[in-house]
Amino acid sequence: MSSESLTVFCPAHITCFFDPHSDRNLRKCGSRGAGFSVTLGATTKVTLSESKEQSIEVQINGKKVDAKTTIVAVKNLIKSYPLRVKIEIKQALPMSQGFGMSGAGALSASIGVAKLLGLSRMDAIESAHMAEVVCKTGLGDVIAQSFGGIEIRRSPGLPPWGMIEHLPGDYEVILCVLGKKMSTPSILSNPDMVRRIKISARHCLTSLLDNPSMENLLSLSYAFMNSTGLASEKIKMAVDVARNYGLASMCMLGNSIFAIGESDELERMLSVFGKVYRCRIDKQGARILD
Repeated sequence: MSSESLTVFCPAHITCFFDPHSDRNLRKCGSRGAGFSVTLGATTKVTLSESKEQSIEVQINGKKVDAKTTIVAVKNLIKSYPLRVKIEIKQALPMSQGFGMSGAGALSASIGVAKLLGLSRMDAIESAHMAEVVCKTGLGDVIAQSFGGIEIRRSPGLPPWGMIEHLPGDYEVILCVLGKKMSTPSILSNPDMVRRIKISARHCLTSLLDNPSMENLLSLSYAFMNSTGLASEKIKMAVDVARNYGLASMCMLGNSIFAIGESDELERMLSVFGKVYRCRIDKQGARILD
């Protein structure tokens, strides 16, 4: 190998509700809950070159950044080998807005590095998942993004501990970013908030397993938003407007919402609140493009 490269796509992921779970074994960490992957996400070019010393450079949308989760994920794979790794990520959605973009960057980079090194896809998924847990940037996005589709996470963590089921369906999704980023670690370090989240999520998961449908998932997500108190007044207002034209709720955890229904009307009405994106359910999951 003098220099080799390939490109990987990883979908963004919307979490509808979640019950965080920690464990000494990072592979068992994660969350129960449900959500779906979408056709916007991270498109990542991975380049590996021989070198006398190890270096990892990450660029996001053309800017060199200290993308901690992606760097940790790549280091998990290359160990101490003297390789020059360049990761060029094009993000179609913003970070820290409940779209799983940290996971998308880490997983797409890991899949690319693993492929070029002759490692397995599971090595890549495990590496990205563990990086997210260590860096506190996500608790269930990576495993969902690896499969795509609409998922129910019955138990937390990676296989064989983590168990995922999928719901059928192909929907157009409207996303709206309402304002400043939201800090996941600060929310998850509040014991009262975590207690409310856990109680509500367990009820939602039981109800969804009793009636597994996209319509029920979106209704339960709205109930989760209201019972946890996670939503700001602006988020509640945008969701209530959107619910006149379909089903909607808050993206967990972001200053953003999602809606499914009359797409043209939703796009028009939500553009008053912030930047709007149109996409669909991504059924393929993270994948190598070339």
